[in-house]
Amino acid sequence: MTGVQKVGARVEELLGALKSGGFGPAASAAEELVGLLVGLYGDGLAQIMNVLAAHGPEGAAMIDALADDPTVESLLLLHGLHPLDVDARIQRALDRVRPYLGSHAGGVEYLGVTEDGVARLRLEGSCHGCPSSTVTVQLAITGAVQDAAPEVTEVVVEGMTAAPEPKLLQIGRRPEDTSVQAGNGGVVGNPVLSASAVNWVQLPNIGPPSSRPVSAVASGAPVLICAVRGTLYAYRDSCARCAASLADGRLDRELLACPGCGEQYNVRLAGKSLTDEALHLDPLPLLSDSQGVRVAVPETVQA
Repeated sequence: MTGVQKVGARVEELLGALKSGGFGPAASAAEELVGLLVGLYGDGLAQIMNVLAAHGPEGAAMIDALADDPTVESLLLLHGLHPLDVDARIQRALDRVRPYLGSHAGGVEYLGVTEDGVARLRLEGSCHGCPSSTVTVQLAITGAVQDAAPEVTEVVVEGMTAAPEPKLLQIGRRPEDTSVQAGNGGVVGNPVLSASAVNWVQLPNIGPPSSRPVSAVASGAPVLICAVRGTLYAYRDSCARCAASLADGRLDRELLACPGCGEQYNVRLAGKSLTDEALHLDPLPLLSDSQGVRVAVPETVQA
């Protein structure tokens, strides 16, 4: 969930509290005030886009650069101002995670969005050497699509193949009143993941998001939590090149540098190495909700 999405959800929560608290006229006034402010900065953002568009190729390049920033992109999507249509946005989102999917799931083909807003994709191949790959691939694809195209009502991924025994995760639904955030790729609509081969572990209080990675232990396994623009990502705490702990690594926005060998990984793109496509961190599914922060630790990852 981006910062803009979090703010929007919090605004809706506060307005709901005012309405249900019997504040009457105050609640209506607050709702009108929010609407006016949103409309005001929306009009301003539209005018900025118009001014840039009038400057030809140079302006178009600036628009592309703005749309590539996650925070600005969320605002453009909110106001229907994104320069790319839904198909182009989904394709671009998949391109961002495809290097990781290439080594773990073969490939992913975008089949389009149906009239009722369902995005359909087809997955080819499977990773038989990574017990967490099936759920990680599912979360990465779904999160990427939903972040890029919030108007999509559902993401259906065909061709998800089960890994060999022990069986991995089955994805079901939480109760409708539960809101879940998934790291390693964004928000997944109310998922609940369970299987005998996976252990959901509650992490201790890791504090507010910061520019430094946070290390924790889950069922005896070292886990690394990274925060990028308010979104949490979880990985097994081990460098893919030198196996050193990344707890003292340097986190520069989405780039995490190993303190041992200096290898850099993009934590927003499933831990993909910047220098070697064959290297990537081992991502772990993460849930952040009213119960706190939990990670799913496969048995083979546990110490």
